[in-house]
Amino acid sequence: MSEYSKEEIENKKKIIFDSMSPRGQRHISKKGYDKWDPFQEPKDPIDIRKDKTQRTSQQLVREFLQSRKHEDYSNEYGRGAFDLCMGLINNQETYKGMYDFSCWYQELLKKEGKE
Repeated sequence: MSEYSKEEIENKKKIIFDSMSPRGQRHISKKGYDKWDPFQEPKDPIDIRKDKTQRTSQQLVREFLQSRKHEDYSNEYGRGAFDLCMGLINNQETYKGMYDFSCWYQELLKKEGKE
């Protein structure tokens, strides 16, 4: 919206706000009308987000599953890998905990000779 003057942007912002439902207006007011930017760029869609290695979730899961024998995994196994992948890419605490526990448990099994 940089091709518009500040006054034009404010007028458009007010038109958008005024056309919202009372509930939507309360939500914006609670967060702060001045901070609200109805013209911000949308976030990357989930399927093109990349991790630290610059791979998408599909690339990571495909590489992981290709490292396994096809008969050693099911659709459910692949779904679990995908869910964990997405949780880790999105830095969600639940999935970080699941990953950390899995690593710890594998080390425990090795240490006790149970692997």
